[in-house]
Amino acid sequence: MELLFVSLASLLAGFVDSIVGGGGLILVPALFATFPTTPPATLFGTNKGASVWGTAIATVQYSKRVNMPWAALAPAAAVCFMCSMCGAWLVTLVSPDYLRKALPFVLALVLAYTLAKKQLGRDHLPRFSGRQEAGVASAIGAVIGFYDGFFGPGTGSFFVFLMVRILGYDFLHASASAKLLNTASNLAAIALFALKGHVWWHFVLAMAIANMLGSLAGTHLALKHGTGFVRGVFIAVVSALILKTSYDAFLK
Repeated sequence: MELLFVSLASLLAGFVDSIVGGGGLILVPALFATFPTTPPATLFGTNKGASVWGTAIATVQYSKRVNMPWAALAPAAAVCFMCSMCGAWLVTLVSPDYLRKALPFVLALVLAYTLAKKQLGRDHLPRFSGRQEAGVASAIGAVIGFYDGFFGPGTGSFFVFLMVRILGYDFLHASASAKLLNTASNLAAIALFALKGHVWWHFVLAMAIANMLGSLAGTHLALKHGTGFVRGVFIAVVSALILKTSYDAFLK
């Protein structure tokens, strides 16, 4: 029964995550509710072990239909991987608790900006090209990759927002590109958690299959309905993240 519950949660998480990120909003609380006495590191490691498959398959699916700037994204993914590792290492030395209280306010600013700029992310008008684009994408990968390793909530949404706001991508291209960087940051986290023995591989297999199925369904909808649909899901997910992170920071 436990495996069935967390697999269903992983299915839904893969669906949401493939569109605009935020799958951890579903899967992590499900794991904590199902295994309340388990060390958090093990649950985070198991979450990453399952969710990385969904983000990876979403990257492949998007790349078949969306023109992804690989020359910019490949170095950005490498930087993201290394910085995520650094963030994961630092969290073993320094508590990220101070970020917990700041996060709802940062997300609220992201949401307010997105709602105020109604044309934001509707048109795909990249602001950079060549080495400039690779440099800016790598800077985004470095900052958010480090954040993902150190703390994590809202990583996919931050990737999407910064790619829309800074790189000039529309929401569909931003979501597609974010999946590659998120896969890189997840792989870094898995490597660290696995080395420490914090991954339940016997649970990961079923959860990964469910996550991939959810990811395939979510990617199909995003590609079918386009930028407007992805923008709407982004607003919904960020709103939910604000509520969840506010509860965790001030009421829990």
